[in-house]
Amino acid sequence: MKLIHKLPVFLLLILPLTLSGQKRWTLEECIRYAWENNLRIKQQVLAIEQSKNNAVQAKYAFAPTVSGSISHNMNWGRSVNMQTLEIIENKLSQSSGMSVRASVDIFEGNKKVNDLKNKEVFYEIAMQNAIKMKNDISLEISRSFLQVLLSRDILASAKSSLSSVQAQADRSKKLVDAGSQAYGPYLEITAQLAREKVQVVNAENQLRANLLSLKQLLDLPGDNDFDIAVPSVNLDNLSFMGESVENIYTAALGLPQIKSAELSHTSSKIQLKLAQGRHLPTLSFSAGYGTNYSDSRSDAFFQQLKDNRNPSIGFSLSVPIFTSFSIKTGVKNAKLDIIKYEIDLKNTQQALYKEIQQVVNDASSQYAQMKASAENVKAMEESFRYVQQKFDVGAANATDYTVAKTNLFKAQSDLLQSKYQLLFQMKVLDFYKGKPISL
Repeated sequence: MKLIHKLPVFLLLILPLTLSGQKRWTLEECIRYAWENNLRIKQQVLAIEQSKNNAVQAKYAFAPTVSGSISHNMNWGRSVNMQTLEIIENKLSQSSGMSVRASVDIFEGNKKVNDLKNKEVFYEIAMQNAIKMKNDISLEISRSFLQVLLSRDILASAKSSLSSVQAQADRSKKLVDAGSQAYGPYLEITAQLAREKVQVVNAENQLRANLLSLKQLLDLPGDNDFDIAVPSVNLDNLSFMGESVENIYTAALGLPQIKSAELSHTSSKIQLKLAQGRHLPTLSFSAGYGTNYSDSRSDAFFQQLKDNRNPSIGFSLSVPIFTSFSIKTGVKNAKLDIIKYEIDLKNTQQALYKEIQQVVNDASSQYAQMKASAENVKAMEESFRYVQQKFDVGAANATDYTVAKTNLFKAQSDLLQSKYQLLFQMKVLDFYKGKPISL
């Protein structure tokens, strides 16, 4: 099935999930379970949390830094009495000191302001990436879910065909037993019956394979008895009269891949401001307070702490004079990044436009294919009915009957394929127009 690779977020019904016993899962339940349990989504959630932490830290960077220290020293041997300046020989002396210091940037070329803006943009990008990941997983699950529905309908068609051939084989045997029909046609019809049984087995195997694929997408336990709930979708009323690509594209510009590309372009402009800010000087203010105590002095402990107080304040100015052209090179590269992300945005927009073009074209082609397939089914049904009537009266051989029956089943299968393909493409277009997707 030809499908696009982008699908925006599904509108989900909030339903409880029970994993024990036989459960029939709706499409909404499958998607919700994947959103809550998929490992890729969990990894992206962690990336969101990290981006959020970085943004919060960028806000904290505006606060001053404060540090304190306490020291205690013991000395043996020769030392100096700090009060009398006399040398003390071979005596244990002890001293203590304590200080606290704070500093804050007054001006740093708006680096902190721009860094905060950039971190907040990164946080938004991480959230948009998570939404896109959910969309992609929703697409995978929806495609797999529809494949299960298709294989289920093909199995039902195969069983119906088997039942019809079985009835014909039973009738043929009665005719043979009554002597009204030769044994050869009976053998041919029983051979067709065997092929019909193989056809049913193949359809059953395909259904199991598609159920397994969907189950693996959900990462369900291996022993889980998994099945889906069949939605009430009327495939006979499907219709597609064409869509405006421009209108759908305008409605789809809010998709996460577009927002992420726009945010990346915004980030590149902030990065340029950061690079240009490195040309500017930085001015910081600091203040400190310290005191000390020594047992070589006779003054009391608290008296010394009072007498030895040492407050201080200071300003620091740093001016970049020559940085080996690293700042200039950084500015040049930042300007190139703006152009790069602008091109990335245009590429993303073009890709979305082409995707919508492709879906509209495929939906139109598939609708024409569905109508042609429906006409083909009608023709094959009439042809089979005619051959069956002739076969019943002995005017047609078993080979004619087998060919007509095979052609009818193939036509029915082709019609089912085209209906489900059209259904999916129409649902995708509905979402691009802002409508919720559900079955």
